[in-house]
Amino acid sequence: MGINLMVNKKGWLFPSLVVSMRVLFGVGWLLAGITKITEKLWFQEPGVFLSTYLNSALDNPNVPLFYKEFIENIALDFVMTLNYVLPILQIIIGAFIIIGFITIPSIFICLFMHVNFILSGNMNVMSLVLYTSAFLLIIYRKEAYHLSIDKRTTLTTLFSIKKNNIRKLPIHKS
Repeated sequence: MGINLMVNKKGWLFPSLVVSMRVLFGVGWLLAGITKITEKLWFQEPGVFLSTYLNSALDNPNVPLFYKEFIENIALDFVMTLNYVLPILQIIIGAFIIIGFITIPSIFICLFMHVNFILSGNMNVMSLVLYTSAFLLIIYRKEAYHLSIDKRTTLTTLFSIKKNNIRKLPIHKS
């Protein structure tokens, strides 16, 4: 009976929680980008933090061999590009998720960046929370679209699963 008092017949509680999770997820990515610029000095000392991070990942035994090859042959060669692209992308994607603009593609971009973070040997509780939140937002994307720009446009229909989407063509008998 106590649970029934919290939720009215229209079911506002669950969508509200999913929207709150979406906003907090976006704030997390926004702050990650801002922190890289302000506290970790990615723009004042370009390449220093990221080079150190990538080189320490090469020494980490938890990093898979294929990812060490990626770091050695690609990431370290483009460390200056990544130095500027990553924080700016995190800020933009975080803002997009907060306002609900191209929400699902933004979450997939976050998942891609997060998988790279985990592959570099950084697995902690916060990583698991962010990773799980991303999948929950994708699973409950219908509720994640509440209070979003996507809901006001036709972008929600681009990323929804439709049943019976195949049209039957008329058969002409000769």
